Amino acid sequence: MAGWSRAHAHDASGSALAVGWLRAIHLLARPVLGVPPDVLTGCGVLSALAAVWAASPAGDARWLAVAAIVATGVFDGLDGAVALRTGRARPLGAVLDAAADRLTELCFVAVLLVLGAPAGWCAAMAVVLLLHEYVRARAQAAGLRGPGAITVAERPTRLIVPAVAVTGAALAPAGTPWTGWPWGTTCVVLGTGLSLIGLAQLWVGVVRAFGRGGERG
Repeated sequence: MAGWSRAHAHDASGSALAVGWLRAIHLLARPVLGVPPDVLTGCGVLSALAAVWAASPAGDARWLAVAAIVATGVFDGLDGAVALRTGRARPLGAVLDAAADRLTELCFVAVLLVLGAPAGWCAAMAVVLLLHEYVRARAQAAGLRGPGAITVAERPTRLIVPAVAVTGAALAPAGTPWTGWPWGTTCVVLGTGLSLIGLAQLWVGVVRAFGRGGERG
């Protein structure tokens, strides 16, 4: 979430949740200021992979998956906080962080898959997530300043959806109430819907930004 925090901190300044999250991350960063940011980025990827592994079996192991998803978010915030506070932020680190974000998000989709989500829905969610960030990256390369729009499908949502799926599967393994669907199915439908809404919000924001003029390079 380091990339999300850096790119969206100003735009999210009115959100108590976002501000609280950033403050907590900077507090947690104090004991690990000596750790290279790239190591923290790598730890986030390993945590996401561990979440896929821990979500596979039923029972108490699924709580490890929840912990691993939370740890992924923490590591993802710590790498950026450490880089900024120690003056070690650099373009290559930003590229590595963005690549790690996309890899961990694919891991989260894989978590939904192992929790019973249909492969087609998982593929659709993955495509929309990647398209969301591709559109933003291309717009920024064309001269867009800032994220374009803060959408409902930003990085925190992408962490919450698999965390809810794993928690639900641990507490109610029979499936979601009323539908009886596996938690992976319910959450992949929810995640895909939010991702589509987020992509639409981003597209509107990008069109408005370029339409104002002066945003191109």
